[in-house]
Amino acid sequence: MEKLKSGKVKENRRHDEIDALFQLPLAEFTAARNALATRLKKAGDADDSARIKSLPKPSLPAWAANQLYWQQRVLFDRLLDSGERFRKAQSAHLAGKSADIRGPLESRRAALSELAAHAAKILTQAGSAANPDTMRRITTTLEALSTYAGLPETPQPGYLTDDVQPPGFEALAALVPQIGGGARAAGPPRVIPFENKKPRKPLAKKAAGVDDEKARAAERKAQMAAAKAAVQEAERTLRDARKAAQRAEEELKKAAARSKEAETERAKIEKQMEQATATADDARKKARAVAAEAEDAAQSVEDAERALEKARTALSSMDDD
Repeated sequence: MEKLKSGKVKENRRHDEIDALFQLPLAEFTAARNALATRLKKAGDADDSARIKSLPKPSLPAWAANQLYWQQRVLFDRLLDSGERFRKAQSAHLAGKSADIRGPLESRRAALSELAAHAAKILTQAGSAANPDTMRRITTTLEALSTYAGLPETPQPGYLTDDVQPPGFEALAALVPQIGGGARAAGPPRVIPFENKKPRKPLAKKAAGVDDEKARAAERKAQMAAAKAAVQEAERTLRDARKAAQRAEEELKKAAARSKEAETERAKIEKQMEQATATADDARKKARAVAAEAEDAAQSVEDAERALEKARTALSSMDDD
């Protein structure tokens, strides 16, 4: 029991160390990863050390998406929840059931827009440019994560090392149930029964073929509808990301302009300070010179007074004789 508890504590500590690693600034990731792997190896955890050492440095968009997960968890969870609700509503709708698609779609779009704005700030604060291409890649990753939300064996937010691409046509089709409901099963498309009260063998064979074709056509239609909806949503998200990137660039330009103005004003003040310092130094020099002249004049007056007193004394002595 004690050994099991110790193992659990070790596992939790390792999770915390990995969490901390993926929250670091991107420039610090490699050094911190190597240091952690080295420490684990020295501690005798060769397997964990090798696993940590094999972690690739995240791409810039993946790193930004990770920071959104760690720093904006409530908003990020809202994105994943709305994405899962949208996928389920879309599947239900394509299966012929009543479902609210607009609600989760609007919620997902709003969450994507807010997260894109936060991503632009994170990039700017990290000293990276929130250019349209980087913002597009971040938004594509966020959208893909929202599409995969709730599904097993999909990319894990917060620990991404590369961009996440949206599901392709076949993968997207796998998220849509077969016509008639139920989970997708392996094998040929499900055949819709064809009823005829007086079947004849040649007609039955022909009817079955028509029925197969109808089922395949219906499924292709559902898959195409799902793919088109995903493309439209991706286009809307891309537009929102471009707007967010444009706003970020405008804010960056304004900040740069304000910084330039402040730098100009600082240079102006420094120049004025230099001039004032030079003027003060010159005034001090002149004051010292005047003080020296005044001291010399005072000494001259004192000398003249002594000479006058001496002359008066001599004159007085002569009068007495």
